[in-house]
Amino acid sequence: MSTDQSDLALERLYALAKEHPNVVCMTQPMGAGVIKEFTWSEVLQETRKMANHLIQLNLPSESKIAILSKNTAYWLMTDWAIWMAGHISIPLYPTLSSSSLKEILEHSDTALLFIGKLDNWEILQTGIPSDMACIDLPLAPTSEHLSWDSISAFTQPLEILVRRGADEVCTIIYTSGTTGSPKGVMHSFKTLAFAVAQGLKRFPLNMSDRMLSYLPLSHIAERILVEHVTLHTGMHIFFAESLDTFIQDLQRAKPTFFFSVPRLWLKFKENILLKISNKKLEFLLRVPLVNKLIQRKILTALGLQHCRIVASGAAPMPHSLVSWYKLLGLNIIELYGMTENCGLSHSTQSNQPTPGTVGTPYTGVLSRIDPISAEIQMSSSSLMLGYYKDKNSTNEAFTSDGWLRTGDQGLLDENGDLIISGRLKDLFKTSKGKYVVPAPIEDQLIMIEGVEACCVVGANLSSPLGLLMLSLDTVERCANPVERKNLEEQTALRLAEINARLDAHERLSCLILVTTPWTIESGFLTPTLKLKRNHVETVYQDLYESWCAIGRPVLWHDQAPSEVQKIS
Repeated sequence: MSTDQSDLALERLYALAKEHPNVVCMTQPMGAGVIKEFTWSEVLQETRKMANHLIQLNLPSESKIAILSKNTAYWLMTDWAIWMAGHISIPLYPTLSSSSLKEILEHSDTALLFIGKLDNWEILQTGIPSDMACIDLPLAPTSEHLSWDSISAFTQPLEILVRRGADEVCTIIYTSGTTGSPKGVMHSFKTLAFAVAQGLKRFPLNMSDRMLSYLPLSHIAERILVEHVTLHTGMHIFFAESLDTFIQDLQRAKPTFFFSVPRLWLKFKENILLKISNKKLEFLLRVPLVNKLIQRKILTALGLQHCRIVASGAAPMPHSLVSWYKLLGLNIIELYGMTENCGLSHSTQSNQPTPGTVGTPYTGVLSRIDPISAEIQMSSSSLMLGYYKDKNSTNEAFTSDGWLRTGDQGLLDENGDLIISGRLKDLFKTSKGKYVVPAPIEDQLIMIEGVEACCVVGANLSSPLGLLMLSLDTVERCANPVERKNLEEQTALRLAEINARLDAHERLSCLILVTTPWTIESGFLTPTLKLKRNHVETVYQDLYESWCAIGRPVLWHDQAPSEVQKIS
């Protein structure tokens, strides 16, 4: 399917600055209560100055230029300046370890690094080669390099309107690496333009819409939903200041479109239930008239009272969690996609909710399920060009007829909606020779009170078991022996309920309540907050048999494993 040149990123930027020069498009907190607003004409002017500076550096055409920063207006302008100067952008997660940062900078052949707003500069700077050319963006933790402000003050804007070809590589996005080293996914201007155009056909947005940008722009979902949706619609983007001010940021933005991930939707629910019991809340939400008052009060406190589209992605959303938010008046859309297809594959629809599924393919997307492995495979004009410098992995990612292998297993329900049943790589066999698919079981475990993350394991064991990482609030509350005993008893009851719904070979022998946080820094989570199962296995597998041998349904694991201590 062809893509019109006018739909490409830079063309959209030029059009917005020409047609709506004085419209405020970005709102950026600068610290100390200072808020800076940018109009489309100001954005283009700043972008042209930086593009001119990059051209003056005389780097080879299509050089790789990386961005290491939390989300800011300057992140977007930097990306556009890189493209305008004829180069390729490398977005980097601001939560990377120093070793991963070093690995990606070397593998991507990065020639220049932009450093922006960061929380862990002391760690990250050790992963940057000493001879790496760098530019500091506003809000950067360092002032040792040439700065954006000084470049902007002494550089004339680029006068020509640079045109980039639809098929040119514009960015290399490194995957979060749940099972190994991250791979560099290459996308063109055309693949990105196709993805956002098809997404907007299903979920129309316009210049009057508002969105808060807080999930990493280095992730494909935020990249499409923030950077490219605003280029296509002129939508107003607000940037979050910090985790501590997140609710205030939401209240300031009053988004009409809000996207999050299951882990954060769970966090929102947990925070709500700190103020009112779930039993009382669900009762009030079923009482006519009262329910509207309660909904409005909670959504206003969250800053979500104006939302007309709310969505979740990056991981499966538990059915019961979708239903819980529906009681609050939020019909959460599930988005299914991956870096390799620009995040464009399937979605549910707000006016036709299908909990437990990820809905149907977008227009222009073909989908099929392999009859032998049950793997979901898809094809569209948003598929990656391949993995950078990795032909073997590229070949493995596609079928012989050119369809993308997602690595996910699925099936269609009676309405033709897609149900994700698990990951091929997550499947394991017990010592009884029976296969266990962890994902559906984990969807039930994650809804147990106090659980923030979970993992079902048990390869070569007689029965699987579940590891439940408790939230910080729950761990603190359970310092009280009475609370600890109550949680243990309630968890045992939930285990019995869950096991009653499972086939005999899937039933969990026990649940382990883990009080040591699983974090990005300790190696348990990817930068997109996905659990690294191989790391869980490395840390805990020597304990599995002894836990199962104890014979109790619920056990506590309070000690930090030596592997965690070593990584930290």
